[in-house]
Amino acid sequence: MTLPTQSTIVELDPVFAEMAAASFRLAGEGPELTPRERILLSLVADVCEQVLGVPYELHVRAALDQGIDADDLRELLRFISYDSGYPAALAALVRLAEIEREHGLPGPTGKGHEVDADGTGSPIPAAMRAQVQALDPGLADYMDLQSRMRADMSRISVRERAFATMTVDVLYQTLQESFRAHVGRALGAGATPDEVRAAVRVTAPFGMTRTWRALNVLDALLAEREEQEGKRTPGAA
Repeated sequence: MTLPTQSTIVELDPVFAEMAAASFRLAGEGPELTPRERILLSLVADVCEQVLGVPYELHVRAALDQGIDADDLRELLRFISYDSGYPAALAALVRLAEIEREHGLPGPTGKGHEVDADGTGSPIPAAMRAQVQALDPGLADYMDLQSRMRADMSRISVRERAFATMTVDVLYQTLQESFRAHVGRALGAGATPDEVRAAVRVTAPFGMTRTWRALNVLDALLAEREEQEGKRTPGAA
């Protein structure tokens, strides 16, 4: 048994295959994102949508082709589980293990990271922590735990993590507090506004209308950020 390829879709419906290929190609073209980033975001979309059949297998295959190994894939699922929801990430993890067994793929080495579930504190910015604490102390404690448990991750870069959480926001349409925070994190990790825009645009094949809405929100966030930075610049009007 071999992992599905583009020819698998052609056999199902050549017209659909042509449409899908053209759509993914256009949404993902351009120099803003790396091939590795594009496939990671496709996998995140699969988790959010719980599309764990042929599309997920195609993306796992593409990930392997990009040098993303079983340990990387598991860290991605661990990382997004707090935003996608643990049940959704668990379903994707179960399916990933099945794909590895079915196709004789290399499995994980067992290497992980320090979880620090029993620790204290959180790497969440102080202002955000204070805001959530005022809203609901129990949720603040939960967010502290989630952030603390991921602080030692290193296989997925900060930029990739920011783009991944933005993808969750687009597909779940959580375009308020969390989207603002995740866009800020991407920019803070060195991503340019054009790269952040590309990370949103690449979600279009998973539901164009959600991408459209997210880009409108992103435009407002970037304009607000530019205005704030202009005010902080000496001599700015």
